[in-house]
Amino acid sequence: MTDPYAIQPSELDQLPDRDPEETAEWQASLDAVAKAAGPHRAAYLMRRTLERAEGNGVALPKLLETDYVNTIPTAAEPSAPGDEALERRITAWNRWNAAAMVTRGAKHGVGGHIATFASAAWLYETGFNHFFKGKEADGSGDQLYIQGHASPGIYARAFLDGRLTEQHLDNFRQEAGGNGLPSYPHPRRLPWLWEFPTVSMGLGPLSAIYQARFNRYLTARGIKDVSESHVWAFLGDGEMDEPESTAALALASREGLDNLTFVINCNLQRLDGPVRANFKIVQELEAQFRGAGWNVIKSLWGNAWDELFQLDTTGALVRRLREVPDAQVQTYQTRGAAYIREDFFGKDPALVELAKLLSDDKILECFHLSRGGHEANKVYAAYKAAVEHKGGPTVILAQTVKGHTLGEGFASKNANHQMKKLSTDEFKQMRDLLELPIKDSDFIDGVVPYGHPGADSPEVRYLQERRAALGGPAPARRTHAIAPLPSASEKAFASFDKGSGTQNVATTMAFVRLVKDLVRDKETGKRWVPIVPDEARTFGMESLFPSLGIYSPKGQTYEPVDRDQLMYYKEAKNGQILNEGITEAGSMADFIAASTSYATHGEAMIPFYIFYSMFGWQRTADQMWQLGDQLGRGFLVGATAGRTTLTGEGLQHADGHSPVIAATNPAALSYDPAFAYEVAAIVKDGLRRMYGEAAPGEDPNVFYYLTVYNEPIPQPAKPAGLGIDEGIVKGLYRFNTAESAGLSPAANAARIQLLGSGTAIHWTLKAQKLLAEEWGVAADVWSATSWTELRRDALDADAALLRGEERVPYVRQALQGAEGPVLAVSDYMRQVPDQIAQWVEQDWSSLGADGFGLSDTRDAARRYFGVDAESIVVAALAQLARRGEVKATAVKEARERYGL
Repeated sequence: MTDPYAIQPSELDQLPDRDPEETAEWQASLDAVAKAAGPHRAAYLMRRTLERAEGNGVALPKLLETDYVNTIPTAAEPSAPGDEALERRITAWNRWNAAAMVTRGAKHGVGGHIATFASAAWLYETGFNHFFKGKEADGSGDQLYIQGHASPGIYARAFLDGRLTEQHLDNFRQEAGGNGLPSYPHPRRLPWLWEFPTVSMGLGPLSAIYQARFNRYLTARGIKDVSESHVWAFLGDGEMDEPESTAALALASREGLDNLTFVINCNLQRLDGPVRANFKIVQELEAQFRGAGWNVIKSLWGNAWDELFQLDTTGALVRRLREVPDAQVQTYQTRGAAYIREDFFGKDPALVELAKLLSDDKILECFHLSRGGHEANKVYAAYKAAVEHKGGPTVILAQTVKGHTLGEGFASKNANHQMKKLSTDEFKQMRDLLELPIKDSDFIDGVVPYGHPGADSPEVRYLQERRAALGGPAPARRTHAIAPLPSASEKAFASFDKGSGTQNVATTMAFVRLVKDLVRDKETGKRWVPIVPDEARTFGMESLFPSLGIYSPKGQTYEPVDRDQLMYYKEAKNGQILNEGITEAGSMADFIAASTSYATHGEAMIPFYIFYSMFGWQRTADQMWQLGDQLGRGFLVGATAGRTTLTGEGLQHADGHSPVIAATNPAALSYDPAFAYEVAAIVKDGLRRMYGEAAPGEDPNVFYYLTVYNEPIPQPAKPAGLGIDEGIVKGLYRFNTAESAGLSPAANAARIQLLGSGTAIHWTLKAQKLLAEEWGVAADVWSATSWTELRRDALDADAALLRGEERVPYVRQALQGAEGPVLAVSDYMRQVPDQIAQWVEQDWSSLGADGFGLSDTRDAARRYFGVDAESIVVAALAQLARRGEVKATAVKEARERYGL
């Protein structure tokens, strides 16, 4: 009996079926094919139908996976230009020298990786010969993100090109003595060659997407036309497990970044074993990228497979390739023909018959050697299709064999990532396989020789001619001879010197006001790049929306809900603000691209990225290291900073440690300004150092980290006197004395020096008053704008002393002659001010907000952590009591009076 409440198939679709009879005919046809030819044939027809529909623009959900075959059929491959024989010789030399370099280095215990480049050699060589544009090409050339473990192959090619010598190769991973080569792409260590540091897994693909996006931004804003530049990111299939690797795929598709190509080297292996032992990583990646809207090109099988596919009249071969897990594919790579016949072909009667037509040599050629990523014509076809695709990004999934050409001891072995050298016999086998003219006698005392065909050889001439045609050497980094940016109007900075009077102004707002003035500057205003992760209103930046606009490649296709308001939400094709949504990682990638534009594109840009300080260094510190390595310049601004200023948000929002993490980064100049005029002085100095005239010995390739607070208070005027700006930049100056504060201490009053940073200085000033009025103690207050810079200066002074040079740390100079002990106060953990303790001659003590944050009012939180004014008074009295300068009973009395 039919269930009257059962949902009928036609009712599963929200849309009404306007012709049920036609629908039934299609369904019947599918049933008939499945019955007559089997479900595999039915599935094949359905896939082909869906592909045709997609090609014709029929609105259907995308087919996320295709068969485990090449996307571009052999018959459709374009003829690759150039001399493939010479390219094969060049690739052979590069393979040899890469392996030789790592093996020779292994004798010194410095390690290295051989197998990755061995699998990817043709992926790079085809690009260098036919696609990768150099710096002299249109725009700024291409940007290349090289897979870190493949660096020996890039060095080997630069050696063949004459850009590196044998001495350089012998100093691979040995940089201390000069002429060394860094292990991976490190611009700070080899700035003429490497543009992008990529070996921090996952950051390369993320940065590549935002670099391609920033290229569009530069062009749209009229800064520089870089529309001819293409971003290439070379990645490992194992690297795609990192969340950052795929975090921005939707952005690339959404914004139609057809100036971007990912090349994923699918050798099916990661460090310890298969990437997807029981599954298929290529299929997984295809579905992931196609689902995100990318154009996917699979280059899996080489020419030797053409015959097999022609013989596969039933589709059994394609089905078997789709079902064999990756780990088993690796096993085939290491086994003989008999095993492959039984395990691969023996699973299906149709394949058993097919295998009878194949010789053992043919089976071994297919399963051991012939991969799409190892054959120049396959790689060329994929690259050409990628650069010609319009409307969105492309990913090329190229299947290779890890350790290819290195011998049976390397190819597809689980341990090959950790194998750092070849024996002499293995090198000789490799030489014979690659047909290189290296004699046995060239192996002197068992040391493998480097190989070079000669500076005037056909290989080198061809290599250099191809690079000249494409715009010069690659990879290459250029620091263009660009003039320093003109100084911004002094008025923008001086306006903060007079203070805010009775108006309450937080330092966050002071920074935003400063930037608003600087962005209006006729000379440099257009070069500012405001970056914010969907928190502009939190930081008071919404006023910038209508004046600067938020960058969007589509402009504004809608009427904003707040259009009738003064500060409405405005998107524009030439918008200046990068509002990235809730992604600190994406915002940092933006910052890195903008901060290195002076080198990548010869256009100095001034990015500032403002974020919850808790979610900056804590969540994206790895990218800050990448930024430092890439020699980026700009301003990172940690807003709503401090452990106790963000009321009510609680543990996960209360930042008590970002300056500690920032202090570990040598390129980060970390400041914790207390007042608006300090913010202005620090930004002014940063613009001078990074974009103007750096002083002798100053490295302009730094970035500034400023903590700013959401605590509105009246901003004081800058104190009169010489050296205030110098003290702000160096990290410490005296804000006032008990006398200049009008507290009139007694002539013989005990005295203490109170050092405060950031918002803590306000509690310190209150404590100064309480000490004078209630305890007769004179306190001088110092503003410590940077504990970290004070420490670094002191460390430099210590190093100078060891060299026999007389030098006194600045912190000791500043505090020289200051009476009494020193008490340092911070809204961060005590470790922050304690950085300078060993260089302070006076007795030292500190207060800080150690531990986890909590939700409460500011006053309650400060009392809880023991950093409020009353707690400072008690700590100061205790310090003076230990010295016998106040009565010991004063400490107990103060505790009781203040309820501590």
